[in-house]
Amino acid sequence: MPQTLSSKFPYECGEGPTLCIAVIGATGELARGKIFPALFALYYSGFLPENVCIFGYSRKDMTDEDLRSMIASNLTCRVEHQQNCGDRTDIFLRRTYYINGGYDNREGMSKLNVLMKQFEGKSEANRIFYLSVPQEALINVACSVADNAQSLKGWNRVIIEKPFGFDVLSSHRLTQSLLSKFQEKQIYRIDHLLGRNLIENLTVLRFANLVFEPLWNRTYIRNVQVILSEDLGVQAGRYFDGYGIIRDIVHSHILQTIALLAMEPPISLDGEDIRNEKAKLLRSVQKLEPSDVILGQYKARAGDKVDAYMNSLTPTYFAAALYIDNARWDGVPFLIKTGMGLIKHRVEIRIQFRHVPGNVYRERMGHNIDLATNELILRDTPDEAIVVRVNNKIPGLGLQLDSPELNLLYKDKYNVEVPDSYEQLLLDVVDGDSHLFLRSDELAAAWNILTPVLNEIDKKNIAPELYELGGRGPVGAYYLWAKHGVPWAED
Repeated sequence: MPQTLSSKFPYECGEGPTLCIAVIGATGELARGKIFPALFALYYSGFLPENVCIFGYSRKDMTDEDLRSMIASNLTCRVEHQQNCGDRTDIFLRRTYYINGGYDNREGMSKLNVLMKQFEGKSEANRIFYLSVPQEALINVACSVADNAQSLKGWNRVIIEKPFGFDVLSSHRLTQSLLSKFQEKQIYRIDHLLGRNLIENLTVLRFANLVFEPLWNRTYIRNVQVILSEDLGVQAGRYFDGYGIIRDIVHSHILQTIALLAMEPPISLDGEDIRNEKAKLLRSVQKLEPSDVILGQYKARAGDKVDAYMNSLTPTYFAAALYIDNARWDGVPFLIKTGMGLIKHRVEIRIQFRHVPGNVYRERMGHNIDLATNELILRDTPDEAIVVRVNNKIPGLGLQLDSPELNLLYKDKYNVEVPDSYEQLLLDVVDGDSHLFLRSDELAAAWNILTPVLNEIDKKNIAPELYELGGRGPVGAYYLWAKHGVPWAED
């Protein structure tokens, strides 16, 4: 029997709309380690309304206090908020409540709905449902939310974690199931890697700087490289559950990065206008040719404390060359390199420009003119920075040229602590900003690009090349770069 309003919610709602946030799968690792800390960070920073209530929903037999203790053990405050950290923590925890949904989600969501209504009273009532549940339970949970827990007095938004299906067919079925219960604008498919500041900054760099936008085409850009490598600190178990690095990283994060980097200017910053341009770009990408793909799998040495499933052909490394069939990018290779168990953790985008035509200084640049190529590097890890490589005269007598880097290092310029990516993305959901979330047509276009290679892997026509754990990846990737005339960026 639900508690009464006065006992369950011992404070009055102020004027204005209420916001209820339900974390479904509240006792899971993602909820404990990322979702609740991100919600707390938004709350103490003032980005959540005072009329907010947070519900944790799972099947475990717990009390409100059990949930609060679990959440509190993972909370930290940023440096600039230390003075009121304890007080804000206590207030936040008092606004969190636990629902034991049992094994019947429809009944559980009905209980959740009753408690949300008690909190909301007669106010305008908005709700967010974060479905942090296994893929096999997603449709049942989503349908139960749609039928039993949606607000009738405001908006409802549903957050869904990747993977968004296993292949083009299963993804289509999932999409159709969701769209039978929700409108597209209610669905937020989240990929935490897209909440990084590097990704947020792509459109700012492109469309707010005259120095870049006129050069952003095949006339001036020679190639683009998107690099995401993870070192020994990341365990590989998530790649060997049948999904692999292509479905886990490439399908959403890498292709979304390329879409934001290469799309046409949107007519506004509205989420739908940006997603329209991303979808058009993804539909313009050629299907991947297996001959332009290199797969790899690390080989663990004796004594290495890492996941190793040597009987699996699931790749832990992926390199490929993509081409875009439109007037802006025709003939420009987009090189992808992503893998784990590599020499260092590295996340960056490299835009290499063409050589200066008829360069009168060519003889002064040495035998390898590629070393004198202008380059824009957008780096997220290890140290977030924007780097521009230019050619310059070395001071002194005579004429000697150098290619130094103009470096905007964020930690030197900005004295702020960078928020976790989940904070950024959850704030976007609260604000209704959908531009970093995949729409159904973007999802389908991404599967169309990757399906030929995934089919060849499933048929065992492509086998991963083994590489040393802690090394630089498969040798074949070097040859792929050479095949497309792209200088290799050293690790």
